[in-house]
Amino acid sequence: MALVGMLLLQLLLWWPPTTAISISSSSSVAMVKPHCKGKCWNVTVPYPFGLDDDPISCYREGFKLNCSTTLDPPQLYIGNTEVLEMSLLPAQLRVLNYIGYDCYNSTDNDYDFPSFNVSARPFTFSDTGNRFTVIGCDNYARITGLNGRNFTSGCSMICNDQQSGFINGSCSGIGCCQTSIPKGLKSFKLYIDSYNNHTDVSDFNPCAYAFLVDSEWYNFSVSDLRGYKDFYNRNRQNVPMVLDWAIENYPCENVSRSDPSYACRNNSECFNSPNGRGYLCNCSLGYQGNPYLDDGCQDVDECADPATNECKAPLAICTNMPGGYNCSCPDGMDGDGRKSGSGCTAHPKKQSAVMEEVALGVGLGIVMLLAIYWLYGVLKKRHLRRRKEIFFERNGGLLLQEKILSNETSFEKLKVFTAKELENATDYYNEDRILGRGGQGTVYKGMLADGRIVAVKKVKIVDENRLKQFINEIVILSQINHRNVVKLFGCCLDAEFPLLIYEFISGGNLAERIHEKNKDLLFSWNIRLKIATEIASAVAYLHSAASIPIYYRDIKSSSILLDEKYTAKVSDFGISRLVENDKTHLTTSVQGTFGYFDPEYFQSYQFTEKSDVFSFGVVLLELLTVEKTISSSRSSEDRCLVTYFASSVREDHFFKILDPQIKQEGKTEELQAVANLAMRCLNTSGRERPTMMEVASELERLRRSDEPSVVPDNGQEVEIFINETLSL
Repeated sequence: MALVGMLLLQLLLWWPPTTAISISSSSSVAMVKPHCKGKCWNVTVPYPFGLDDDPISCYREGFKLNCSTTLDPPQLYIGNTEVLEMSLLPAQLRVLNYIGYDCYNSTDNDYDFPSFNVSARPFTFSDTGNRFTVIGCDNYARITGLNGRNFTSGCSMICNDQQSGFINGSCSGIGCCQTSIPKGLKSFKLYIDSYNNHTDVSDFNPCAYAFLVDSEWYNFSVSDLRGYKDFYNRNRQNVPMVLDWAIENYPCENVSRSDPSYACRNNSECFNSPNGRGYLCNCSLGYQGNPYLDDGCQDVDECADPATNECKAPLAICTNMPGGYNCSCPDGMDGDGRKSGSGCTAHPKKQSAVMEEVALGVGLGIVMLLAIYWLYGVLKKRHLRRRKEIFFERNGGLLLQEKILSNETSFEKLKVFTAKELENATDYYNEDRILGRGGQGTVYKGMLADGRIVAVKKVKIVDENRLKQFINEIVILSQINHRNVVKLFGCCLDAEFPLLIYEFISGGNLAERIHEKNKDLLFSWNIRLKIATEIASAVAYLHSAASIPIYYRDIKSSSILLDEKYTAKVSDFGISRLVENDKTHLTTSVQGTFGYFDPEYFQSYQFTEKSDVFSFGVVLLELLTVEKTISSSRSSEDRCLVTYFASSVREDHFFKILDPQIKQEGKTEELQAVANLAMRCLNTSGRERPTMMEVASELERLRRSDEPSVVPDNGQEVEIFINETLSL
């Protein structure tokens, strides 16, 4: 039976761990290399980090920090950024970040829009540990990614008086707004602007503030709105921010364990970094310490602490082993040393009986080994099945089933994919397969088992409300059959994140095509007019012909995909909303993309179908001018394309801002008609804008008629548009 016990012990040692033993803070566990410093004042600096006055062998390349001893007490820095604390697991640093501000008084405007860049370091701004936060009542602010990680996200807030519903401790969009950042961001720039120079709110809010901050640190207070000096007197000129770190450039599956630069040392294991930039190390089960040092992971002596071992039976002996321990009974005694109910009891034996028991033990041991191996397989399958069930429920699977059962429409075209199918299709979500990232998720290029090329979107679910909208989106999009809307093939809900599978469109998006510099690829006026007509037709279908009306809410050139024949495909329904047939608007917090926002939506928080019309008008301007919607290369008054268009019409040089290519190709009457249509779409009064059905009809007439459609009198329309737009 002793042999059986040893076999069971070996099997238990092979059993996959469910939890990791945390790194001990005991002084006996080394955190730095010999003869290297490990602290700057009260901040521990573990290897692979090191200090600048240590030899280069004390830290890994890119992980050098500076301990400024000229200060009292000494302070730890990365470049000019103070480090507050750091840890190996989670692999993070907490640092101080600057606040951006934009302040107004009767005579002056004081502002500072800071940027932050860690591109040369193995760090990223934590997408889970930080939130982009904006404070103010007459402003919009944005955070923009730089150096290859292009994205823009932000907040907009208008509150007219001190009775607007501010709540201490609530950053919910009134006076204070927060939004997330994408994974893997290494540099950013902040921007803040005001709608009316804080004129109407200057008595209680002369300034706007924007900053990236530790999501668990900032707690909104109404007093933060009062002004620049008050804010700084509360010692918040710097705020804590979280950086993720990793051994960058290679995931575990691509790194060579024999490479001298491989970071994980003895008795440690590699795992992929949550920030998607590389890998990290952790001590193996039964070990603790610093996995980046040669002998940093030391065996845990479970026998030293009765609470960490299972040797509970009377007289049982605990024997520590590398990475584990063994429980046994003293010589001359028998029993199970692990369970208190069995105990170790005397059992004298005759010699022949001993031999018989040895033989019996060997046989039983083999049987037990086979039984436990079978049981392990069963439990593993059960664990995987339960894990999938948890993901399925969390990702809205039960809600989708309920929708399908209660809906009379057929769902035969909607396929439910397995997580394994999509892992194989995307090469396990290889970074090289990424087509794009956004606030709603990441899109990968994939190939299904039947050879179809698809786009696989990994969706971010942040709350229950978003989950319901996500499921409704699946239900509706599975019914849509319009040649200018990207087809939804199916979904997967038993993965860690819900996944949507769309048809793959090969030609990129409209924004890339409009703003690309390659003049060898012609983008003619006829093609642009065709694209505009197809977009309008698709959005008109969503508004008027879908089984339940859909407000698209984020019409922009980057969400319009183009195939090899320049056929437009409307995509990215991440913030689209279903609208009950008897409803005329949605009341929501402001969401969308800067440069495309409907100003009426800003004021009222009510999104209507005419809000989509305004955004489409901006896309028409892009097609006409090939100008970006927001550009720092234009004057401050004309940074926004809409105001640039308005001032050009007012000053009677509209044709000067048209793309030279279409001035040569397009008829003057056609260009005027499309410009006038854009102007009508951009009217700041939603009531005065045309419907998308009217827009689509007018564009179709322009495409198919040798003569341009009847154009309303330009003068009055332009004057109204200019006055209303410049008053925003």
